[in-house]
Amino acid sequence: MDVELVVIGAGPGGYAAAFLAADLGMKVAIVDQEPRLGGVCLLRGCIPSKALLHVARVIAEADELKDWGIEYPEPKVHIDKLRKRKEKVIDTLTGGLKQLAAKRKVEVIQARAQFQDSQTLRLSPVNGKSLEDDVLRFNRCIIATGSRPVIPTMFSSAGDRIMDSTVALELPEIPDSLLIVGGGYIGLEMGVVYASLGSRVTVVEMMDGLLPGADRDLVRPLQKRLEGLFEAIYLNTKVSAVQVNSQVVEATFEGAHAGSEKFSRILVAVGRRPNSDNLGLGNTRVKVDSHGFIVVDEQRRTDDPAIYAIGDVAGQPMLAHKAAHEGKTAVEAIAGHNVAFEPRAIPAVVFTDPEIAWTGITETEAKQKGIPYEVAVFPWAASGRAQSVGRTEGLTKWLVDPNTERVIGCGIVGPGAGDLIGEATLAVEMAASVRDVVDTIHPHPTLCETLGFAAEVFYGTATDLYRPKKK
Repeated sequence: MDVELVVIGAGPGGYAAAFLAADLGMKVAIVDQEPRLGGVCLLRGCIPSKALLHVARVIAEADELKDWGIEYPEPKVHIDKLRKRKEKVIDTLTGGLKQLAAKRKVEVIQARAQFQDSQTLRLSPVNGKSLEDDVLRFNRCIIATGSRPVIPTMFSSAGDRIMDSTVALELPEIPDSLLIVGGGYIGLEMGVVYASLGSRVTVVEMMDGLLPGADRDLVRPLQKRLEGLFEAIYLNTKVSAVQVNSQVVEATFEGAHAGSEKFSRILVAVGRRPNSDNLGLGNTRVKVDSHGFIVVDEQRRTDDPAIYAIGDVAGQPMLAHKAAHEGKTAVEAIAGHNVAFEPRAIPAVVFTDPEIAWTGITETEAKQKGIPYEVAVFPWAASGRAQSVGRTEGLTKWLVDPNTERVIGCGIVGPGAGDLIGEATLAVEMAASVRDVVDTIHPHPTLCETLGFAAEVFYGTATDLYRPKKK
């Protein structure tokens, strides 16, 4: 088989690249080990986790109505129905991708791909499926193989009481007690899901705060709420040993909360590693750095001119929307367009409750790199919309270049923060001034108007908050 472009990996970056290439008239093939398109994000990551987080949010909202004098009985969780509903969401989306691939005449091949050289892939069958041809020749290749969970050795040998994020999303059961190792976004999101469904959740994080790297003022409202939802949060603590005893797992802790406790299950969420191994890259000129990431330039081209790489395998941040844009950049570069992947802002969202979202330069990053900035914060306690829904713990803040008054970053914590951060990302990407945000009429009463209110705070003119600008 000969194609103009082959994409290895069918995740958000891979299928976005393949579909655009087909739209531009190329003969395209996608090679992936899964029988369905969508990759980790759709099959066992972003989409199923957000479906379950929706359930968790509805349960929480029902409970919050007690403050309004409305009470419901305790929810009954039918785990089989919950699994089926989650799978229906996945099936609907993967079915749509299958149709889109067919309409674009993109060849989809279920196989394991390895480079034989810089123009040839050797294909191996998976799940016992036979292949019509085990060699695929190409003019250009885009590697979009994503990443996988990191499981330290002490956990990998502890049996099926240990879960990674993939297993956790399959909802094998609702354990009585669950230890989550890692206070990053994956661990906290899954913790919210399981706690809402009835598990007693404990989180252990070796750093001194949850979501290391995120601004502390954004994390504080989330941590306060999680302290009421979770059984315990152990900071400055790490797991030094685990032992499976009958139907429980005993974890030994070192650090601030030294000791040992027993749990029904343990979820390990300490990070992900790029899938750059087992690709036969040694048969090409592609270079891999010390962290396992494939080295690419601004057009996502590797050191081998015929091969490109995008998404998790090509470096941080490991985000689906970043991968999709990289994929399109790579395809346009292959098509001869004058393009480069050089965004001013890549938004990040933690889909906990409350959500945390940021874009552009964070305050933590600005301090570390010595970037001059001014910060303008609007607390949601002064928002009519936030008051009306009983969620006043949030805040919206802008980071502003003091010399040009351009917005260089934004952070939001509160319900729906992930839906609000898009406007901020556009403002940063377009190099908007904070005055542009002030002059943009936002609908009232909404949470999105907190972006405008925070911009007014910069000038000391916020209508709903008396905070004169410091001279």
